[in-house]
Amino acid sequence: MLFNSGVFAGSPVSFDQKSALRALTDNVKIAVKMPEAAARSGAVSGEAPGFCIFSGPSGEPLNDEAAFKAVIRDADVVFSGETHDRMTDHLAQLEALKALGEARGEKIAVGFEMLNMTLQPILDDYADGKISEEEFLLKSGWKEEWGFSFSLYRPLFDFVRSNKLKALALNLPKKVVAKIARAGLDGLSPEEKRYLPAKVEITKNEAYIKYIRQAFEGHGNRAGGAGKKGMGDMFTFENYLAAMCAWNEAMGARLADFLNANPGFAGLVIAGSGHVIYNAGIPASAGSRTSGLRAVSFYPKDAAVCPAAFPADDAGLADYVWYMAQ
Repeated sequence: MLFNSGVFAGSPVSFDQKSALRALTDNVKIAVKMPEAAARSGAVSGEAPGFCIFSGPSGEPLNDEAAFKAVIRDADVVFSGETHDRMTDHLAQLEALKALGEARGEKIAVGFEMLNMTLQPILDDYADGKISEEEFLLKSGWKEEWGFSFSLYRPLFDFVRSNKLKALALNLPKKVVAKIARAGLDGLSPEEKRYLPAKVEITKNEAYIKYIRQAFEGHGNRAGGAGKKGMGDMFTFENYLAAMCAWNEAMGARLADFLNANPGFAGLVIAGSGHVIYNAGIPASAGSRTSGLRAVSFYPKDAAVCPAAFPADDAGLADYVWYMAQ
């Protein structure tokens, strides 16, 4: 497998819609409350994701498997968001992977936010069937590095292994994200800068900046309660934003490096929804580093029932918003 990985060391960080901007430091956790959807009607299965999907830009429904597969078939890369501890989100990702497999066969690379860049050799061995699941979990330090149950991700990894697909460890070391948040990009040492792509763009997407600012200010000065530091006590917003952008840029660059080096391959990114929302995170990073990439993003949302019409508040969250019962 051709891949420009550089020199990597460290541990991963996580950013999903439930624990958005999680793990900047070991004791910093943030939750961003996303806008609630409008009144809904029609059942959404809690056992499978179903296909209650709407176009983010147009609001048109994409509500059957054939239409879903057609969208996947026309894509070179699929960005599938998640809340890490929700199995239905992972089953939706599996549906995307199966559809991509039907269209592309073995020429698929699945990128996992869950794994640190340094773990690529271990991931290669696991994807190739050279080590067992038990060995993989031990060697990767899954429990310590990621924390969420591997059972949530097992169907995805099983599909990768059984179909001889490529797997990519995307994540940026937590220590680098944390240092940027504290000291800015200029505060990194030359060694730490080697984790990042040569150019790190600070997003200009206003909706995404607002999303990140909401998290920052919502957990700002003394947000942790009496005697506890809040986000605003530890970081400036400018450095905080730079940390989030560097994080996204690094993961997008990992994917782009692989796709550029391996023509004909398609990609699927498995990552927290905070890296997918508004197409401003990993999708923007990968898109800026590739030419003619046909990309599609899916943003999962809770829904006891399928909306009769697309909720106006959800417009633009991604290319498609996928409503599922949890």
